[in-house]
Amino acid sequence: MSNIPKIVILGAGYGGVLTALRLQKQLNYNEADVTLVNKHDYHYITTHLHMPAAGTDNPENARVSISKLIDEFKIDFVKSTVVQIRPQDKKVILEDGTLSYDYLVIGLGGEPETFGIPGLLENAMNIRSINSVRLIREHIEYQFARFKREPHRTDYLTFVVGGAGFTGIEFIGELADRIPELCREFDVDPNMVKIYNVEAGPSALPGFDPELVEYAMNVLTKKGVTFKIGTAIKSCSQDGVVVQKGEEPAEEIRSQTVIWSGGVRGNRLIEEAGFETMRGRVKIDDNLRAPGSDHVYIVGDNSLMFNEDGRPYPPTAQIAMQQGVVCAHNLVASIRNQPLKKFVFSNKGTVASLGKGEAVGIAFGKKYKGRVAAWLKKVIDIRYLFIIGGLPLVFRKGKFL
Repeated sequence: MSNIPKIVILGAGYGGVLTALRLQKQLNYNEADVTLVNKHDYHYITTHLHMPAAGTDNPENARVSISKLIDEFKIDFVKSTVVQIRPQDKKVILEDGTLSYDYLVIGLGGEPETFGIPGLLENAMNIRSINSVRLIREHIEYQFARFKREPHRTDYLTFVVGGAGFTGIEFIGELADRIPELCREFDVDPNMVKIYNVEAGPSALPGFDPELVEYAMNVLTKKGVTFKIGTAIKSCSQDGVVVQKGEEPAEEIRSQTVIWSGGVRGNRLIEEAGFETMRGRVKIDDNLRAPGSDHVYIVGDNSLMFNEDGRPYPPTAQIAMQQGVVCAHNLVASIRNQPLKKFVFSNKGTVASLGKGEAVGIAFGKKYKGRVAAWLKKVIDIRYLFIIGGLPLVFRKGKFL
């Protein structure tokens, strides 16, 4: 019977992929059996999904075949859906089998957080996967076609985006760029189209530099976006949303297109596995392990870590990538009985796209906006492609740039 330790990685998101890629570099032959489990045979670039959702790019440019990333002589890939995690038995139940493990990495990605808003889960769409963005793009185009048949239905051309975080802001920037093209294609007066961005918090891009937030809102307002800041969505139905600002009377926005980007929670499978969670995320230790489970590492949207001010780090691609690198190091160290590395987040900066040729960002301690920030965004995208796939992937995904 083999004594080679078994490492199972659940999810091929940013954290899972970086863990797998680092393990295949750092582990010696026959030092461990590594299995990567993902429900699709591709890794998708979440930070790019807002573009195909709006129809400004092809969904294919946001995904990369896992077989082109991993060395299949070193990493076993299993395409399957995780049904249950049993940490007490050191087993993972898949829809078509069972995997046992000595070390487990959970990076299953998050789920939309609806905060209990009635009707949101059933009636709003989410920018969460390749399939979801295909649906959004086709749905938006269909609304223009419907309007040509029923020109009195202005709700067909009213688009509501809930949440003004990075996903929401980047999506409305692309959507605002796409609208003129759709208006020409379907011979629709652009003045008939309405884009609303509803944010319950006191500011768009919460926590971001106020000067850059103001710039971003001005750019998007000029593109035709109407902001409703400090305004909560009270309910969502097939006919639109009801919103309310403070104590003001509630207002109904009639729309056939509601896209929710107002929050992400962890994965229900983690809660069901018995881990202590906050909104589906596990407060991990400094070495990225679940409390009381030295053999279980948790990365990405499923993990919860706090900064020096006691505030949770937002679940970004940047932090997931860095976690993946440290997770792989600690797995190798565990196998070799070496000291583990403490995870320390290094903020490289953040850039939010506002559509073609426009962005805002902070990098290297400086503020950037306009075309310079947009260029910086492309550099970040190129860097990620290079990290996971080298120059061949950079050249293959040229349209992505």
